[in-house]
Amino acid sequence: MSKQDGSSRQVTTGPVDDSATPILHVDMDAFFVSVELLRRPELRGKPVLVGGTAGRGVVAAASYEARRYGVNSAMPMSLALQRCPNAIVLRGDYARYSEYSKRVMAIFEQLTPLVEPLSIDEAFLDVSGARRLHGSPAEIAWTIRERVRAETGLTCSVGVAATKYVAKVASSRAKPDGMLVVPASETVAFLHPLPVSALWGVGRVTEQSLARLGLRTVGDVAAMPADALTRAVGPSLAARLARLANGDDPRDVTTERVEKSIGHEVTFHHDLVDPDQIARELLRLAADVGARLRKARLVGRTVTLKLRYGDFTTVTRSRTLSEPTDVARRIYDEAAAALTGLVGDGERVRLIGVRAEQLRPTGDGALLWDPDEEWRDAERTIDEVAARFGRGAVRPAALVRPAGEGARAARRAGSRGAGTAG
Repeated sequence: MSKQDGSSRQVTTGPVDDSATPILHVDMDAFFVSVELLRRPELRGKPVLVGGTAGRGVVAAASYEARRYGVNSAMPMSLALQRCPNAIVLRGDYARYSEYSKRVMAIFEQLTPLVEPLSIDEAFLDVSGARRLHGSPAEIAWTIRERVRAETGLTCSVGVAATKYVAKVASSRAKPDGMLVVPASETVAFLHPLPVSALWGVGRVTEQSLARLGLRTVGDVAAMPADALTRAVGPSLAARLARLANGDDPRDVTTERVEKSIGHEVTFHHDLVDPDQIARELLRLAADVGARLRKARLVGRTVTLKLRYGDFTTVTRSRTLSEPTDVARRIYDEAAAALTGLVGDGERVRLIGVRAEQLRPTGDGALLWDPDEEWRDAERTIDEVAARFGRGAVRPAALVRPAGEGARAARRAGSRGAGTAG
């Protein structure tokens, strides 16, 4: 699939059958950059990047002019500037982006109550009940584009289809500033010529696995015998890819966002080699994840560790608990266990992340005996102090000791105290 540089743009320009396509995916075009250009109009038409330049800054957004050089979001800024040396780099203004996002989402909600935000700059809409007031799905999509442009000065691309998945693919094909309607009867014909990377769940590694089987298009995946596809990518992913390859996506647009995971990660200015420093950062991340879980009144059953080495190789390891938790100490212990064997032989670590998954509300199926009761009580006390004086007021003791000593303390059992005043 293209890097959304506009080179493979596909749009609807005439009458089309949208009678069975009530799902819209609206995606703002180069959102952060576009907001910046509202106050820097002299930069229009030039390669513009939004992101950090210090240390290991990354690209948060790239204009379409910059994307044509092979630059995309999440790319290290140093690499982006190698590919596009004449790029103009702007620092992000996230409060401003959030304000524009609210204005755009308000437009959506004035046309249909069924709006499912995916992020600050995109959302699914179900317009099934809006036809009498606002017209057909294609007409509503056109109205959205016109209103967004008139009321914010920004542009967006809209995909209109029978399912969420196909609508999202369609919006990406319509970029920038376009609309693409995929009639329900033409869903398979639309999907099958696309590259396998158009399928959700197909990243670089999976794409390589499929390519070894000669599968390069969505149609190739659809035609692949189920047992061969299962051997290539595993039963769960194989079943999902087979469904998507035929446009089968039964998910509804939901207005209530349910957290699927809560996590934190950090990219270091300099690679870490010392296992003690790595353990210290792991403890800091686990503390942040635990605090967010408790604030959201959620517990997680799976702890996932993410590690990126200096050569950009990335690995993840997950551990599933017998009972879900919101206790940072438990999260740290599981992440530290997952870390075993991944560092220590001079491996240079660029990024560490900790994430809690398989979330559910606190209190569902409570235990008769809680092995983490003392730690949970201590951490809730820390939460109360943090609410009054700020999160930095109380921290795990290991985080305020010298790096080596603190990390070693972090790995010891926690019976000697939960934290210390900073």
